[in-house]
Amino acid sequence: MFSTAAMPRLFSNGSKQPAAAPQDHSRSPRHHHRSSFKSALEHISVTDAFLRGINAFRVTSKGKLEPATLTISSDKFIISVLPRTLKLERTASSGGSGLKRPSILSRVRSNGASIGSVGSNSVGGNSLDGADAGFSSNPQLVVDIGSIDRIQSGQNTLLFEKARQRERRQSMSTRNLNNGIPFLDEKRSFSLIFRGAKTLDLMVDEGGDREQILYILNSIVTEYGRAKVKVGNEVLLLRYIWNDVDRDDSNTINEKEMGELLNRINFQTKEKNHGVVYQKFAKTLGLSKDQRKAGLTFDQCVTLLHKTKRDTWQVKPVTQLFFDMFGQFMSNNKVRKKVSADSFLNRFLRTVQGEENRTMEDVMHIFAGLHELELADVANYITQPNYISLEQFEAYLLSQGNDIFNPEREKFCKSDMTKPISEYWINSSHNTYLTGHQLTGLSSVEMYTKALYRGCRCIELDIWDGGREEFNCNPIPIVYHGHTMVSKILFEDIIKALQVFLMLHPKTYPLILSLENHCTVPFQQVMASQLKSILGDKLYIPEESSLNGPLPSPHQLRGKVVLKGRRPVGATDDYDTDSDAAEDDMTDVQSVWTEKSSVSQGKVPKTIKIAPELAKLTLFHGTKFKTWVDSTEAPSHHMHSFSESRITSLCKRNQSHNWILYNQTHMSRTFPSGTRIDSGNYSPILAWSTGCQMAALNIQTPDEKLRVNDGRFRENGGSGYVLKPSILMMKEETDPRSTHLEVKILSGSCLPKPGGLSTGECIDPYVKISLFDCHDGREVESSQTTNAVVKNGFAPIWNFEDSFHFDVKNSSVAVMQWTVWDKNSLPRDDEFIASASVPISCMRQGIRSVQLFDQNMTRSGAFNFA
Repeated sequence: MFSTAAMPRLFSNGSKQPAAAPQDHSRSPRHHHRSSFKSALEHISVTDAFLRGINAFRVTSKGKLEPATLTISSDKFIISVLPRTLKLERTASSGGSGLKRPSILSRVRSNGASIGSVGSNSVGGNSLDGADAGFSSNPQLVVDIGSIDRIQSGQNTLLFEKARQRERRQSMSTRNLNNGIPFLDEKRSFSLIFRGAKTLDLMVDEGGDREQILYILNSIVTEYGRAKVKVGNEVLLLRYIWNDVDRDDSNTINEKEMGELLNRINFQTKEKNHGVVYQKFAKTLGLSKDQRKAGLTFDQCVTLLHKTKRDTWQVKPVTQLFFDMFGQFMSNNKVRKKVSADSFLNRFLRTVQGEENRTMEDVMHIFAGLHELELADVANYITQPNYISLEQFEAYLLSQGNDIFNPEREKFCKSDMTKPISEYWINSSHNTYLTGHQLTGLSSVEMYTKALYRGCRCIELDIWDGGREEFNCNPIPIVYHGHTMVSKILFEDIIKALQVFLMLHPKTYPLILSLENHCTVPFQQVMASQLKSILGDKLYIPEESSLNGPLPSPHQLRGKVVLKGRRPVGATDDYDTDSDAAEDDMTDVQSVWTEKSSVSQGKVPKTIKIAPELAKLTLFHGTKFKTWVDSTEAPSHHMHSFSESRITSLCKRNQSHNWILYNQTHMSRTFPSGTRIDSGNYSPILAWSTGCQMAALNIQTPDEKLRVNDGRFRENGGSGYVLKPSILMMKEETDPRSTHLEVKILSGSCLPKPGGLSTGECIDPYVKISLFDCHDGREVESSQTTNAVVKNGFAPIWNFEDSFHFDVKNSSVAVMQWTVWDKNSLPRDDEFIASASVPISCMRQGIRSVQLFDQNMTRSGAFNFA
């Protein structure tokens, strides 16, 4: 939670912000306080077979299929995968997974330490896996429903890629002797994508009903999404960690488990005090000796969490704010414990938050939702519908409805999608196929799926001549980083993955394929054939007559795949590839590598003829930059690509306005320097300030620059298309709007450990506030940090007397970023916890919450309530 000040001048139109969309809380307040979130999924119908265990095969980190049993707990919160040979025994407990293991120490959980330290280190290979040998050391693998990002059918993950490669290497005779392991079947396969990047890859046994399994799982995930908005953060947190801390599956927390609970919520007490905390709290509840021995129930533990946060020696910022705004004493001279709807509207929403268009109807919707909210039993519960308590006020401050990101800017606006595509910023990826290092990393089809789900709508393929099919000698186009040691994948597999995505998301705005085409004509002809046969009517084929006017709009191209490459058949020397531009700033290391590698690879000539079959499918034709006059007079479908060093040089030569004018009708794409062999990123801010539509980044590297990009494309419903600000569409050169920001960091709530892991020390969190801006053709970055709070990530309170001041030079493109770090003895060892980036033009003034995201730009698992 933080506050902002001096923000009325922030927005480019100089007007007050429209009222934020009210939350839909139309139902009347509950008569009973608790709604028991822990049993919220029990009503969902699940087959007896699923509860007992469904036979399946799990894909290990080496691509090996291992017999497994897939089951779900009776409360529907836990999905478990066990080796099929493991003896299972039902327990009478309704908690946990309902299964009794031979050894409780052998379980491995999706939000636990074992999972965090195993599997492939590459972005594409974060599998739910233990030892490479398979189940031998990890009898049970667990995924919590709250950590699932999506469920996808088919075999579009790195582990399934490895499984296919493994299968191709094995002969039929070898497989027949392989303990009855079947051939891969895409129609029986599916994956759980959880905690942003990890995968659990499964194939149901022959005769199994995959579609029924997917229907059940999707129903549970959907219901979880509905239920979680009706509970407070502490309830969400406790439910998420419950399966880990309740080690004996008793559905209670005993004295021995108290230390684990406190560690999991990131609140440290000395080990010798764990028993004291437990006994003192049990006595507060009036529990008998037998009841204390039995353990604390879920509801009692929620109360413990609430008291832990409330009973602090520090002044809580929310309490101080509550009294400052509404007065410490009520009219009867009693200490204020509640606030009326009228005061909430006039003293808070309209005044402090600057939401002048809010109405009493909005407030009553908010209040109805807060009365529905499941909070701790000790919270001051108000039954009057036109009042809320201090605890309910705090719950509102921490809610998504009070997020710093303006909901009017975050939601999708269909009417804004009808302008020429050149008038939008487009979420773009560079060398999309790579999972890591530019010279020695892996290539993976999975990275395209990840890029699309992260919001990218321009993705890159470096296509080269591969081999030929064994029987018919047909050319096989491949994708990889040419003249390097990275692995190779099939062009065809990538197009199939795109087709699957479009089938699941038919209303997606256009996917632009940036084709770095190094192929000879026969391989290009195969590419064209595969594009047409796989994508069918989803492939946009421009008519020659349509190329003379303005570019089509995202709405006109909705659900289509658009090609960027070479359009005119005779185009050769005029064409500009990313590779050409990248060679200008290659390091000596890369030059040597390329020289040695090209001996065995065989260099393809720079001038490559374009196959007519491929040319006629292409909309955007890349050309070399000469002068802005020539570029502006060229047809609108001609475009330029620039390496990051060219961005800086073009802006330094005071050509920014010429580039802005060009980008009003034509397209530009920028990409990282060839020196970034570690796949680091440049800041897209300067490129955006020139109106450049596609600032392509290495999405496999979750650094602060990628997080800036993530923040920008939260706009417009995460569609991947954001309408450029009006200043970038003006013909006259106009100075950007500047402003001043004052920021105070007040407190945090339910912060996880780095990586969302369950083990490790309690964190020492601090917040780094960074402004990414530009001025006079150069990037401007500034950062300030709070103090670190020692051993408390559950409810840290920072020095809220401190104010951080920022001068924003270009509020149309600038982005502010909040990053939570775990402080260690050496600054270089500080660990990333979570972050959020918000464009200055999308920020709201007042006392706001910052909803935090993990490094994969997701809020699942332990980040769901951070």
